[in-house]
Amino acid sequence: MNILIKQATVLLPDGTVKETDIAIEDDLIAKVGTIAPDWHIDREINATNKLVTPGLVNTHTHASMTLLRSYADDMQLMDWLQNKIWPIEAKMRKNDIYWGAMLAIAEMIKTGTTTFADMYADMEKVGEAVAETGIRAVLSRGLIGSAPNGNKALEENKELFQTYHNRADGRITVMFGPHAPYTCPPDYIKKVVKEAQSLGAEIHMHLSETIGEVENCVKEYQKSPIALMEELGLFDCGVLAAHCVHVSDEDILIMKKHDVRVAHNPGSNMKLASGIAPITKMLDAGICVGLGTDGASSNNNLDLLEELRLTTLLHKVNQYDPLAIPAAKGIQLATEYGAKAVGLPKVGKIEKGYKADLTLFDMSGTKWCPRHDIVSLLAYSANSSSVDTVLINGKIVLDKGILVTMDEERVMYEANRCAMNLLK
Repeated sequence: MNILIKQATVLLPDGTVKETDIAIEDDLIAKVGTIAPDWHIDREINATNKLVTPGLVNTHTHASMTLLRSYADDMQLMDWLQNKIWPIEAKMRKNDIYWGAMLAIAEMIKTGTTTFADMYADMEKVGEAVAETGIRAVLSRGLIGSAPNGNKALEENKELFQTYHNRADGRITVMFGPHAPYTCPPDYIKKVVKEAQSLGAEIHMHLSETIGEVENCVKEYQKSPIALMEELGLFDCGVLAAHCVHVSDEDILIMKKHDVRVAHNPGSNMKLASGIAPITKMLDAGICVGLGTDGASSNNNLDLLEELRLTTLLHKVNQYDPLAIPAAKGIQLATEYGAKAVGLPKVGKIEKGYKADLTLFDMSGTKWCPRHDIVSLLAYSANSSSVDTVLINGKIVLDKGILVTMDEERVMYEANRCAMNLLK
């Protein structure tokens, strides 16, 4: 199908904006610029007064935790996990995972996200939801090696890879998901690495999220979590590392050496009081950093535009430097860098040959006036209520604020029903 996005204000790869057209052929951007008059058009989108950006990329979340939104708040991380989250997660069944994922996908599409990286249990149900809704996803089965089902979960991750990797028109890719060093002993990590390498899969893992995690790792293994994972060969697989809040200069050198990509989750890190990840040091070292929301039980939303704004503001005040993360850099982290972080080479830019994953923002509202600097307005002024239309893989999934591939009312009903049943 050929789609013409006409008279748009387009965010270009160099961070500037230009009024032009975008031609889409099937799942790819065919041209950015004046389109030949004889080019066949199946559908035209009038994008006058619309800003078109690459779709936002959520590099780290736990989609089905939408069922636990507002369930357990204002707690320390380990208290939150051990006494509230893990006990209720043990009651979750496949139907809960499916509807929790559907609710998450609805929220992400409506807030401009076109790709997400997910880690949880029963991931085949998330795969079903992704296939049905048209979103792009990087899925991994959360693995807790210290749990009685650790080996079974590893087998499930293998099956997930074999069933879903590069499926749904190539929208789904699969990684392995060891949870964290404190839940996955070294021998288990070695098993994960072996299985991932046998399939050519990469790894998505929480690393160095809290001070306590790092201190306990050093006490037990005489190494930081980053150094320990290097010793165990984890970084030989290609790694998306979530959080990386408490990393030393030596850790950053190791991460750069192995091309570890980072999912920065400012909202979750702030809410759980985990700390502030030194992402400007990482960026200066040449490490790829994308943005993530984490799960809706620790954020409590999946609005990546909000994470973009938090990122630009948080690092300014933390470093007493208004230039720490400028608006254009923040947008780059949310799009191009995010796509690289989750391992997708032709996603995240509005450029010929890239996937047609696009978000259209309606600039008619007061928050977009006056327009001295549209890039600045997107980062500092706009919010996700401006999201008008979303295309993923060349298909329209949100049309003027209406979900095309989902029954939003039913999704909310079923998700709420599942959440309430978990409390019984």
